Amino acid sequence: MIDLYYWPTPNGQKVSIFLEESALPYRVVPLNLGRGDQFTKEFLAINPNHRMPAIVDTAPAGGDEPISVFESGAILMYLAEKTGQLWPQTPREKYQVVQWVLWQMANQGPKLGECAHFIRAAQTAANGDQSYGLTRFDNEANRLYGVMNNRLYDRRYLAGDDYSISDIACYPWAVNWTYFKQDIEEFKHVKRWLEELSARPAVQRGMSLGKELAADNDNVSPEEAARRAKVLYNQRAMPAPN
Repeated sequence: MIDLYYWPTPNGQKVSIFLEESALPYRVVPLNLGRGDQFTKEFLAINPNHRMPAIVDTAPAGGDEPISVFESGAILMYLAEKTGQLWPQTPREKYQVVQWVLWQMANQGPKLGECAHFIRAAQTAANGDQSYGLTRFDNEANRLYGVMNNRLYDRRYLAGDDYSISDIACYPWAVNWTYFKQDIEEFKHVKRWLEELSARPAVQRGMSLGKELAADNDNVSPEEAARRAKVLYNQRAMPAPN
């Protein structure tokens, strides 16, 4: 059984899609990021970076003690290796997949995340002029969609002819092109790829997982909203244990 520490965000959806594709048994452990669940002592023992998602495999290969894994890219690799699915292991094909998973972790996810951050920040006048951040990350978002578009113009999937964890890693971020204010018609090969993945039943199930959880953050008091904003946007180093 896989315990999935989860909230319905693109990073969480990478893992939920894989679990649905592979039919691995799993249990969702909701981790309300707005409330600050990621800072509990129990979760920090699983993920010292206090970020979601994370997993605990209660039945790892060999029957040893449970294994915990954090960082969505590492989780995808762990689960693909465990199941033997969606990650070829011959060197040429394997590293075609690996490089695009790492591209997602180092480029697409962080840069689109910053794009989203400045879009949200610009909606509150008290945050001041956000034009530099908006321009910087709009350009970077456009560049990254272009990288994918040029990759996909002559191949079906990011790593080649076969659907893999590299596609699963990139899809939940790429599908939100409207939020990032990109014109998908500019990227016709990405559009074709998105349409194909969006039609997969397991992708649909993985993307829908936990949609009802977001309601937990509706209708909080102004004081609680301010506290949550501080938790999410003004984090500094946590002290090491004495």
